[in-house]
Amino acid sequence: MPMPMEYRRASADFDAFMLDLRDQAGLATTHQTYTMLQAVLQVFRRRLTVNEAVAFAGVLPPVLRAIFVSDWEIDEPRREFGSRATMSREARELRSDHNFSTETAIDDVASVLRRHVDVAAFERMLDGLPQEARAFWKD
Repeated sequence: MPMPMEYRRASADFDAFMLDLRDQAGLATTHQTYTMLQAVLQVFRRRLTVNEAVAFAGVLPPVLRAIFVSDWEIDEPRREFGSRATMSREARELRSDHNFSTETAIDDVASVLRRHVDVAAFERMLDGLPQEARAFWKD
């Protein structure tokens, strides 16, 4: 079997995603953007079961999938979904001295993510998650 195209193009696709997210969020650099992306993914992951998180990871492009599962403490207590403002504050806590996440970080990541995934597969996966998880990724 030949190498899947998603792996062959992983770096270029990730670069395109990061530039899109940087511009969406109005950030200056992709370094700032990376911290915001990582924080939003961690905020979401903390609210899922392991099975839900694996299903979510399965529809992400390869580099985003890797970021989503990196540094995962699966024994960490699961958190409840809260208000957008509360979860956005939580996202800004990751490396807070170097975190330039916007007030709209979750919305920014959700909007850009939908432009870089197979939307039909993403929606099917979301249909299997709790309502709060689906709402997290509303466009």
